[in-house]
Amino acid sequence: MSNQGDVSTSIKNGIGYITFSHPQSNSLPGAILRKLAEEITAVGNNPEAKVIVLQSAGEKAFCAGASFDELIAIENLEQGKKFFSGFAMVINAMRTAPKFVIARVQGKAVGGGVGIACAADYTFAVESASVKLSELAVGIGPFVVGPAVERKVGTAAFSQLTINATEWQTAQWAKEKNMYAEVYNTVSEMDEAIDSLATKLSQSNPEAMLLLKKAMWQGTEHWDNLLLERAEMSGKLVLSDFTKNAIQKFKTGAR
Repeated sequence: MSNQGDVSTSIKNGIGYITFSHPQSNSLPGAILRKLAEEITAVGNNPEAKVIVLQSAGEKAFCAGASFDELIAIENLEQGKKFFSGFAMVINAMRTAPKFVIARVQGKAVGGGVGIACAADYTFAVESASVKLSELAVGIGPFVVGPAVERKVGTAAFSQLTINATEWQTAQWAKEKNMYAEVYNTVSEMDEAIDSLATKLSQSNPEAMLLLKKAMWQGTEHWDNLLLERAEMSGKLVLSDFTKNAIQKFKTGAR
């Protein structure tokens, strides 16, 4: 794992594995976001892969969301919009991939990590995989990931996560709200279940799965534009002194 993070891909027995990593709790800088979106699109178009498993490296955090170092460094609207557009690209790549995307959540998910967990078609998690949308606590809001989260958990649960921005919700809460399809006590149990489902899907009718995926995501076609508009909203907010101070304060404390 490099200091800037990485994205790696492998295809085995009809299953495409995409793994992202970053030394800071698998946080997501712009370069990693763009590479992740590219890999999701590439594996989606690769006939050797029948299903996609999206995962992060390590045993602790699934994803700490946006890179704080990069957020603080944003100096103008163009940079801000470009950074948050990375999240839009990942969610739209997952949404439009012609294959089911299974997410493997082996630890806590924050902000953009919650967005990825919700944008997947089927999400596995472990008991320790608590979730939090901390954006309001750092002076912005979960604008880009919001549509994916709200689509999965509903408006009430999305509002709870958004407004109570410093509180962790448990994996069981996330399961009750349909963010997680299945929750396991251990990583090994979860991986066994993922392997079982991914293997079944790799042997299923690709055309049927493609049509099912399209049907499941019907009504989200406008997200190509919507999420970019949302990226601009976040890009504006991150420029304010309020937000810069809040991020700096948050960065020095517990995330």
